[in-house]
Amino acid sequence: MKIKKFSEKPSDLKDRIGAKPIVCYPNTNIEEKNLSILHSAREHLVKKEEVIISPRDAKTFEVKFGEFFRIESVEGPQVGDLNLFNLNNLEEKFYSGKTRALYGTHLSVGDKMFSSFPYLRSLATITWDTLDWYDYDKDGGSVHDVIGTRCDPYTSKLLSDNDYHYCCHSNLTRALVKEKNIQLDHAEKIVHDVLNVFMLTGFTNDTKQYFMKASPVRPGDYLEFFC
Repeated sequence: MKIKKFSEKPSDLKDRIGAKPIVCYPNTNIEEKNLSILHSAREHLVKKEEVIISPRDAKTFEVKFGEFFRIESVEGPQVGDLNLFNLNNLEEKFYSGKTRALYGTHLSVGDKMFSSFPYLRSLATITWDTLDWYDYDKDGGSVHDVIGTRCDPYTSKLLSDNDYHYCCHSNLTRALVKEKNIQLDHAEKIVHDVLNVFMLTGFTNDTKQYFMKASPVRPGDYLEFFC
């Protein structure tokens, strides 16, 4: 946090500050140009499968190329952590950091979820968001962030000296072990930073620390993707 100042201000301070921001990764060349087609297609969706995930748990599901999937709130204002993998290559997985650099801190309709190096291709495109009305509030908060990593037992131990293994990282790891029948230590290395679905987050205006608020999600709200 840049709240403690130990060095002296330089004599040429005015020449060093005040530059205009320049977007590092203009995303006009990767805009979803087929969004109108996807919106037409989603009017004819037929549900093939449903997976219910209990609180403080995780499950896996498979989505094939050309299919849609939704994450829906079915009870209370719950939030979820989403990992995405290439079905046939677990080394290709969602790259939240690069997706954040391309689209910003929070995702919504038309944004793509890019995969890790050396692949860097879209694993899914968000096609509908029933919470897009929320936008950004006065504190800079919004929903569906790619800034939080995921709650994990190691940070919990660091900050509170508590051992708790029903956090997001542990839940995701156990689900991957069960689905792919791989070793726990391998699964833990490829479980990755997430899309925080429905979660309302941002950075504080003063210390720029990561914060969260009660989510505006209610039963029936959903975030929809095209694979």
